[in-house]
Amino acid sequence: MGGSHSREDLDLSDSESEDAESRASDNSSDYGTPTPASASSKLASGAGAAATPASIDAIDRHLRQLHLKYNEPISPNPSPGPTPTPGAKPTALNAVKLYLHIGGSSPSAKWIISDRLAATSFVRTGDDEDDDAPARGPWCLVVGSKIRARVGPELQLKTFPAQRRVDFVADGVWALKFLHADGFGDFCAKYHSCMFENSYGVAATEEGRAKVFGKDFAAWARPEDGDESIWEDATDGFSPGPKGSPMPPRTPVLKSVLEDLHEFEEPVEEGSGIKSLALGALDNSFLVGDKGIEVVRNFEHGIHGKGMSVKFSGGSTNFSTPKKALLMRAETNMLLMSPATDGKPHAKGVHQFDIETGKVVSEWKFEKDGADINMRDITNDSKGAQLDPSESTFLGLDDNRLCRWDMRDRRGIVQNLASATESPVLQWTQGHQFSRGTNFQCFASTGDGSIVVGSLDGKIRLYSKSSMRMAKTAFPGLGSPITHVDVTYDGKWILGTTDTYLILICTIFIDKDGKEKNGFSGRMGNRIAAPRLLKLNPLDSHLAGANNRFREGRFSWVTENGKQERHLVATVGKYSVVWNFLQVKNSHHECYQYQEGLKSCYCYKVIPKDESIVASRFMHDRYSVSDSPEAPLVVATPMKVTSFSISSRH
Repeated sequence: MGGSHSREDLDLSDSESEDAESRASDNSSDYGTPTPASASSKLASGAGAAATPASIDAIDRHLRQLHLKYNEPISPNPSPGPTPTPGAKPTALNAVKLYLHIGGSSPSAKWIISDRLAATSFVRTGDDEDDDAPARGPWCLVVGSKIRARVGPELQLKTFPAQRRVDFVADGVWALKFLHADGFGDFCAKYHSCMFENSYGVAATEEGRAKVFGKDFAAWARPEDGDESIWEDATDGFSPGPKGSPMPPRTPVLKSVLEDLHEFEEPVEEGSGIKSLALGALDNSFLVGDKGIEVVRNFEHGIHGKGMSVKFSGGSTNFSTPKKALLMRAETNMLLMSPATDGKPHAKGVHQFDIETGKVVSEWKFEKDGADINMRDITNDSKGAQLDPSESTFLGLDDNRLCRWDMRDRRGIVQNLASATESPVLQWTQGHQFSRGTNFQCFASTGDGSIVVGSLDGKIRLYSKSSMRMAKTAFPGLGSPITHVDVTYDGKWILGTTDTYLILICTIFIDKDGKEKNGFSGRMGNRIAAPRLLKLNPLDSHLAGANNRFREGRFSWVTENGKQERHLVATVGKYSVVWNFLQVKNSHHECYQYQEGLKSCYCYKVIPKDESIVASRFMHDRYSVSDSPEAPLVVATPMKVTSFSISSRH
């Protein structure tokens, strides 16, 4: 396991002697980043990353010897001004040294100089065509003759102001070292403007921001002008904080101590493997595969021990591998939802699996007003509903539907499945079918049954438990689809997952009477704090593997009022990535120093695996032990399941 700064612990000096040496030799030079703490201390002291006047003069003399043309600074808004010419020679402001990371995660990995002097520019797709028509394609980042990449979140761009450095991913991991501080600032302003225009299709002007976010979400458009008081309330009792901060400087270490690390590998049939993980809060958890379900035991140190193996039997002969497994009725039953068509998530019904008998006892159909309908996803009525032995209802979601299904008939009587001659029909008891365009993708429920829904356009909507027709609050998108969403038990925090980052949203606001509410129970109006983003640094993102999209960001698991989730976890390719929840909320956290725009947290712990990870989940809070702030983390790959205990000891 490693931290986010494990490969950023070397400093780079652009002194005159180093520059002269690099010109005299073509040998590779190491390049690294200090931790944010060290970087900020250097910036505060005026030493280290900032170039001295003498070194700036030397760089200017060198540039002028190359007969470079000095142009005006780059406009921070890409739309009005003239478009830079691709392949243009470096100017005073856009001159950079280009580095490439080689060696992956091996001990010999390092940064090498790829181009000692290159120019950066932002151009539209089509600018290099011969016709006179104005370019209308997306903005691209061009660096010399080696890089041309669309400006977007997939670049995973990270800035280091104290070093005038920018790292990003574009068929490899690259770093730009700006020769002038003003050039670094101009680049960042231009990049953010291009990113905005590529994401929303309008220029990054005040009018454009108002069109996208509206007056209620002004803090999302201008985070520096937003109310940070919600984030300032982050406090924690399990670790003392440093001077001037209520939080520890680092998250508690995820310790793979031998006596706490339990690895369990369940044999699977050839051609099959673990497809999904259904964690139980009681005695057992369940590994769902192609042919059946493996039952494993829950312990305070994780899940392990080969238990009962249940093969899928009964029901339809064309039963396919479930994409979703939902525990119900005190975890004695499981609803299995299988896609009706390969490549699409929608299902025409669910199979009810009786865990005690090991049989599929029924095939339920989704039906409304006598017509068959599809569902994209299902979830429990509330965070703790799977522990209720009498639970007979659950929530359903489709592209334009949000509803509640009931397994009882219209008279409230549990249907007699044994004597049924055809598939029983689930009763649509509550919900709404929206006009086309909502494009719902995922949802989750709070402890009291309120619902959060994520959409293809990036919007996140909040519905109260009493009404599914009108969202109480609708958060705007940031340009990326929401692929998964989770919410804390108390409904105060939402975690949305996109392909390239997580977004953490606070739903708390103070109403006009001075009472604290959340966005599920009332309209937040303009009393909305800017969200936080959780990202990987570019190198970790690249090393996570070919399938390095973020998947299923989740909070740790509590089902009791008064208890607070402590960690966040997401799967990224071969990595399971964990953030300290309270550290992310802390406005004084070192990651946020000198950041512009929405604040992004890069302090996390990585758990690497040898193959792509199927699921990463925290066990129920009841399995946390006295010397640990958190229940074990369970990481499932197709061939094995590993449990990690978390210690509060540094």
